[in-house]
Formats: sequence, C-alpha cells, structure tokens
Amino acid sequence: MNKLQYRNMVKQKLALIKDDTYEKMSNQIAHRLYENTYWKTAATIGITISKGKEVNTYPIIQQGWEEGKKIAVPKCYPKEKRMEFRYIHSFDQLESVYFGLKEPIVAETELCEAKEIDLMIVPGIVFDPKGYRIGYGGGYYDRYLKHFHQQTISLAFSCQIIDKIPFDDHDIPVKQIITEIGTVNCIHDGR
Repeated sequence: MNKLQYRNMVKQKLALIKDDTYEKMSNQIAHRLYENTYWKTAATIGITISKGKEVNTYPIIQQGWEEGKKIAVPKCYPKEKRMEFRYIHSFDQLESVYFGLKEPIVAETELCEAKEIDLMIVPGIVFDPKGYRIGYGGGYYDRYLKHFHQQTISLAFSCQIIDKIPFDDHDIPVKQIITEIGTVNCIHDGR
C-alpha cells in the first residue's frame, strides 16, 4: 500500500469510532500525556487544534493553561507551503480557515519561534512504532521539524498505528506516540 491508501484506510477506521468511545479514548490519551516527563518539564507546548476524529486537543490546551504553560498553535501559509506557531491565550483568538481548520488570528497573537517550543505535539493520521507518520499530505510538519530539535510526541488512537509505513528521506519521526493503551517509545535509525 502507498501513503494515500494507508491514510484512507485509517480515516475509515476513525470514522467508525462512536462518539462516547472517542471521548473516553481522548481522555485516556490526555491523562497519559499529563503524566509524561516531556509534558511535565515543558514550559511551552506546540499543538494543533483538533478537528473531526483526531484526538481531542481542546482539553489538553485548557490543561496546559491551567498548569501555567504557554500554548502555541500553527498558522499555515499554503502559497508558501510553510507554517509558523503563534501563542494563544484563549480559544477566542482562533478563526476558521480552509477545510474548517482553526488557526490563530495573526492580528491578535504573537509569533512563537521554534526554539521557544519545548514540546511539539505532532499530528498525523497513520503512525508506525518507529515514529514515522502519514499526515494530511501538505508536508508542513516535516519541513518545520527539519529545524526543530526539542521533544516530539504524537497523540493517536491505537487503531492508527500499523506495523510499518513507507517513508521518504525528508520524513522526520517523532520520539513517542501516546495512545489510549500505552506509550510507544519510538526507536528509529538515528535521525
């Protein structure tokens, strides 16, 4: 199978998750994250605003604020194929952009440099135990992570992890994947 086929297969699995199961598993993942050393020691968290059947990040962001952490969320620039992170202090600082994604309102938020982020929570649709991921196909995170050297975690439901996915030289694996059933410490080829 190629990346598109894996992406479609896992999207179908996610669509079948019932709402109450989705909420329960999202909560289990969030609680595992709060106990994680990377989370506990991070002052600034880079995280996306969840959409659809992605692990729910709204309560995670709220928890971060309650713990006094700074929260930075991505703003994408499709024409330039780049993204930046911006600090948010309230969900009111978000706006709906293309495909219903929520991003920070530039005029109401401050730029967060990559070096300021202690922990990046990297989104994706499909993952393997080595930390490689298949995202939404834009390549934004792979380009960003190329110059990001702090901790990386992905949050995923166990049905999103498969034995092995095809990866390219430019793909950057994450260090850990937290699921509702446990944490995967990713072992990869020294990248």
